[in-house]
Amino acid sequence: MKARVHVMLKDGVLDPQGEAVRHALGTLGFKGVEAVRQGKVIEIDLSATDPAAADAEVRAMCEKLLANTVIEKYTVEIA
Repeated sequence: MKARVHVMLKDGVLDPQGEAVRHALGTLGFKGVEAVRQGKVIEIDLSATDPAAADAEVRAMCEKLLANTVIEKYTVEIA
């Protein structure tokens, strides 16, 4: 199975990378961009065959390592 984890800063947390991208887009002539939030995508290959067990395992990975849950939120997709 494959898991895809999307990690983003929580709403209200300052995103300096996103702000830098927004500024750079404006410099390049893209004037309609009001805000940018930047995150990360992590793809994991799993040997699990049960989608529910795989989801639980990946969520445990997120809580322990992949996301800083104080300032980040995450979503998990299992395929």
